[in-house]
Amino acid sequence: MYWYLAYFIIYFGAMIGIAWYYFYKIKTYEDYMISSWGTGFWKITGTIVSTNAGAAVFIGWVGLGFTVGLSGYVKFALVAYIFSLILVIVFAKPLRRQKLFTLADLFTARFGGRAGILPSILSAFIYSVPTLALQLIGMSTVFNITLGWDQSTGMIVGTTLILAFSILGGLPATILTDAVQSVLILVGLIVLAIVTVMHVGGISDLFANTSWEFLSPISPEGMSETLLYALSVGPFYLVWQSTWQRIFAAKDEKTALRAGITGHVIVMVISFLPFLIGVSARQFVDLTMNQDLVFAFVTNELLPTPVAGIIFVALLAALMTGATSFNLQGASNLTRDMYQVLINPKADNKNLLLVSRLTVILITLLGLGAAFFITNINDAYRWALMVNGVLLVFPFLAIMFWPRVTKKGVLTSMLVSLAVIFIYPYLGLPFDQALVGYVLSFLLVVGVSLVTKHDKSEIPKAAIRYRLSDYKKGDL
Repeated sequence: MYWYLAYFIIYFGAMIGIAWYYFYKIKTYEDYMISSWGTGFWKITGTIVSTNAGAAVFIGWVGLGFTVGLSGYVKFALVAYIFSLILVIVFAKPLRRQKLFTLADLFTARFGGRAGILPSILSAFIYSVPTLALQLIGMSTVFNITLGWDQSTGMIVGTTLILAFSILGGLPATILTDAVQSVLILVGLIVLAIVTVMHVGGISDLFANTSWEFLSPISPEGMSETLLYALSVGPFYLVWQSTWQRIFAAKDEKTALRAGITGHVIVMVISFLPFLIGVSARQFVDLTMNQDLVFAFVTNELLPTPVAGIIFVALLAALMTGATSFNLQGASNLTRDMYQVLINPKADNKNLLLVSRLTVILITLLGLGAAFFITNINDAYRWALMVNGVLLVFPFLAIMFWPRVTKKGVLTSMLVSLAVIFIYPYLGLPFDQALVGYVLSFLLVVGVSLVTKHDKSEIPKAAIRYRLSDYKKGDL
């Protein structure tokens, strides 16, 4: 216990110290939320690795590997990073060219007025809040295993630490610590994977003693289930604002592209390790154990305390910076797309910086409340990805490629799809919810746009080719 306590005090002390340093350097809203569009290659690469290695990777994906095997990697992790690479390769340069803050900014720039409010609400409340809650659950699990704290105490302490770090340091502190912690995360996952596999006799014995259903890239339910599961997860990563923020924060288009590719290739490779750990754990862990406890149990059982402490610090590093990325994402949406649009369009930098910090507190406290109601990390995360993906992917693609898309088409698609997603579980229909949602969203975006006209507030240009701020509203 004392080893763990010493590690945690040193780690969190360093984190708060860095945040305090940036508190005195941050002077504007742009500094706090987007690092003034000036971040270099290695910092962007590191923050992509750290942000992608939160509770889902360390806890959720080890648990998923434990329960379904290596098919979990194919239908969740692999597809997530394939879509992330598509986002970076196809859209990093044109998005960085727009010089925006949030995903919702793109909707406002293209359609004008309050078009960004609904995407902002989705990003802030249906993604940022539950995913931040997952990080708090992960932190409380670590504190429970290492220090014996109950869940409530662990989550309250985690919330306090996250608030202190993110209020003080904003995105600049998050990006810097992410870059350093990415090394710790990589080492931690590699060490734990090697130790776990060796514990069960090595790769050859692991494969020999594991049934094919847990080694197959296709789930036991068949190819259709694997593809439908992937559909509920993958497309969201085209509209994941955490990746967008890294694109916007890059110092130029070239950095956004190169760092984005490098970071996501790294996480695509290392994300196989949690699933390998989970499959290996089936050889010596009680198969009735809650899947979200498998990671902590394996680490605590197989490693001596000084080494296990490093692994747990790596996990806390991922959880801490993941949480700060998500609360900053939600705060950016509320500040930029709601406060500035609805309440105070003439807000100066001082007001925006203050509201940013206040909304960080709001999102974090909402995340704490949500954490008490989540029972399964993978299920909660998958649901958040599916909802945001269904509502935003086709409107985003239309903005980028199709000048004919109209504000009415996009808003109708999002509102109707949102209603259908929430009532669908009660309809008793035999079709997959994500598949129905994506088909409906596509049909509404295209159909309604074809029968409606552009609003005067729109800029009917394809954002893949044009910088929208260079044109006047209604310039046909």
